[in-house]
Amino acid sequence: MRIGEKISNSIEFTNEALFGKWVRWIMLVIASIVMPIMYGYTVRIMRGVQPAYEEESFFSLFIDGVKLLVIYLIYMIIPLIAFAITIGVTAFNVIQTGGNFTMDSLLPIAGALIAGGVITIIIGFIFMLLNIIGSVRFARTQSMKEAFAFGEIFSTIGKIGWLNYIFSLIVLFIVVFLIVIVVTIVEVILGFIPILGLIIGWVISLFLGPYISIMMSRYYSLLYDEGM
Repeated sequence: MRIGEKISNSIEFTNEALFGKWVRWIMLVIASIVMPIMYGYTVRIMRGVQPAYEEESFFSLFIDGVKLLVIYLIYMIIPLIAFAITIGVTAFNVIQTGGNFTMDSLLPIAGALIAGGVITIIIGFIFMLLNIIGSVRFARTQSMKEAFAFGEIFSTIGKIGWLNYIFSLIVLFIVVFLIVIVVTIVEVILGFIPILGLIIGWVISLFLGPYISIMMSRYYSLLYDEGM
């Protein structure tokens, strides 16, 4: 499936899941407040289950959501350590100057900050790539340990193609960014309407969250299938 087809499929899937099904959409907006429940619903999407939120158990969604949240947090550990080391080294260099900032003293500080920042971004990006496939593996197998089966994860990405995988995600993020920009423009325009415009804009923002979550989860699922 081409990238454009995956985008179209994901948008159509999300539209079918939400538009005209206002009870489901409102429930998902409420679920977004209790974050694990929304995460649990995205697990269903990545598993390949057709949207049927009204029939789902809140408890079941909550448990799956907590598991997915734990997976996300574990994947964040190493990037956060890299970030902490960067801040620590930078702070140490600042202390070493004794408050006497000169061009010579600032160069090591700037160098450490830039180098550490670049390394942290690269590490974070790599773990994001692994996290996405790992999360879909968890959804499909219903086993948390499969989210960290790195041999299988690398194999899946290899079958998708690393460049194809990265480019597919970049396109997805661009599409999501454009959707957010369009909605933001609408909200700014509505902001000129006293009180009512602000309320409508706020409501639109609330409804946008579940829409993007479902669309991205569907896209991840389709992308994962390419590596099977």
